[in-house]
Amino acid sequence: MLYKWLRENRIAAGALLLLRLYVGYHWLESGWGKLTGGGFDTAGFLKNAVENPVADRATGLAVYPTYTAFIEHFALPNAKLFNFLIPLGEFLVGLGLIVGALTTTAVFFGLLMNFMFLFAGTISVNPWMVLLGVIIIVGGANAGKYGLDYYVLPLLRKGYNRLVHHKNDGGSTGLKPSAR
Repeated sequence: MLYKWLRENRIAAGALLLLRLYVGYHWLESGWGKLTGGGFDTAGFLKNAVENPVADRATGLAVYPTYTAFIEHFALPNAKLFNFLIPLGEFLVGLGLIVGALTTTAVFFGLLMNFMFLFAGTISVNPWMVLLGVIIIVGGANAGKYGLDYYVLPLLRKGYNRLVHHKNDGGSTGLKPSAR
């Protein structure tokens, strides 16, 4: 019942708008500060995540060994790339949520970043942002109803349907499926 209300109700769309603006502002502010501050460097954070992984209290073993390996063998050697991707990603997630464009995509990537921070052992505001992000993603297209998604999603659906029908109608061969 709550699921249907979040996805279809106009009042829910208004509530999701307020939630989007709140979460989006936090993402936008975080990304913008890193983009314009000039001093953002993820290398220290990544080194700490490798040296002090989230560990089981009883055994002392890493809880997310594959994630720790990813950080050690891919993210850390490519820290300069992540110095660019993280602030840009945070900024774009915030922008997408604020203007309501590709809302579910923006919140998905926000959730992905939140989980990456959590896997690295950073708590901060991440659990709160995950909870709010899940509410927004459950709202689906209704979360962007009062935003650019109202215009963008129908255009994307139309383009997708045109592409699918073009393929099913024989594509560039000009032949209908029954004539092949």
